[in-house]
Amino acid sequence: MNAGSLSELVIVSGMSGSGKSGALHALEDLGYYCVDNLPAQLLPEFVRRLQENEASPSKIAVGIDVRNFGDLSDVPSALSQVGALGANPRLLFLEARDEVLLRRYADTRRRHPLSHLGLALADAISLDRQALRPLRQIADMLIDTSAMNVHQMRRSVLTEFGLAGAGLSLLFQSFAYRRGIPADADFVFDTRVLPNPHWDARLRPLSGRDPEVREHLDQQPDVTTYVAQTQAFLDAWLPKLRSETRSYVTICFGCTGGRHRSVYLAERLARHFMDSGWEEVAIHHRELE
Repeated sequence: MNAGSLSELVIVSGMSGSGKSGALHALEDLGYYCVDNLPAQLLPEFVRRLQENEASPSKIAVGIDVRNFGDLSDVPSALSQVGALGANPRLLFLEARDEVLLRRYADTRRRHPLSHLGLALADAISLDRQALRPLRQIADMLIDTSAMNVHQMRRSVLTEFGLAGAGLSLLFQSFAYRRGIPADADFVFDTRVLPNPHWDARLRPLSGRDPEVREHLDQQPDVTTYVAQTQAFLDAWLPKLRSETRSYVTICFGCTGGRHRSVYLAERLARHFMDSGWEEVAIHHRELE
């Protein structure tokens, strides 16, 4: 594998509690191979190994933050070494105001990564911000998530990295109605009218990505009709949404548990549009995370 085969390398960094994990999940949905908390000193060697392996993915995202071993001020040097290898890394930095981070930690009751130093939460946040200053200064993209919910942050990342400069990007997402409709949905299709594999003890522990479930649903006449009508609707109307101001569309399929019917439909429709020549198609199964 030569250096040109690694088409995209994104470094995800930022304040603890700002949404870095969500950003990595969004990039994973876009086909990036994601590695979290990789020691910065290992980044050049990691890229070099990827370039030597023909089977390596072409899009990589790496999380580097205050949990990193060593001095974060060494990150710019590591990125320079990566650039010398022919890669072109982009650094995404997420941040939020101190009062917002304090509230998020209070709401989730999670421990701050620097709490092992015996610091109060406010002091840990301050030290986190100070340690990450060298990365923020060289960031290619800054996202302040203070006023964002998780869905808004996710859409921001998907829009920025999912387009590759080409047309309308599509995200096919499955979900469970009992957990609510995704806030970023543009189209919502209710698959609860279809036969439910949950009632088959053999299929219950599986998901709509498993061959046994796909084969079962493929044989259902109502499923065949539903797929054909939904596909025809999207074929007719999604191309009309292409414009300079519209860059991303989220198509959601919901069922009771979010494991079988909705997953099957999201996978099948996404595959149809991939085969139809849409360059940017992503899939996300909310309940399978």
